[in-house]
Amino acid sequence: MNDTKNRRREERLQYQWPVWFAEDFQKTLSEGLMVDVSSGGLSFMCNVDENCPQVGQQLATRFSIPSSEKENSLSMTSFTRTGRVLRVETVNANLRQVAIQFDEPLSLKPCEQASIDKMYGKSTNG
Repeated sequence: MNDTKNRRREERLQYQWPVWFAEDFQKTLSEGLMVDVSSGGLSFMCNVDENCPQVGQQLATRFSIPSSEKENSLSMTSFTRTGRVLRVETVNANLRQVAIQFDEPLSLKPCEQASIDKMYGKSTNG
């Protein structure tokens, strides 16, 4: 009963989309692939290389999530956030999953902002 999902304060938006990260935006950005996002943090996959983040490291991130605008289901909302790396888990010899906690939470809850079921679960004729 101590499932991690039960302890979370909000539902996470599971979404695969590019994430750009670096120690700061003045440095060369590396690309990762978003796993999930909430108002307080983000997790993403990245290659194991010299740019792979370490636990405790401060990162700057840039990412987008689907927007809930009804007239344009392909609309995206973009964010930049700094945060601290909480966890780095081995996926395989070439990939790591990185979890960061934002220094400043998002002004919205991504799962409420963009429901994938609403955007892609129903077809429209038109």
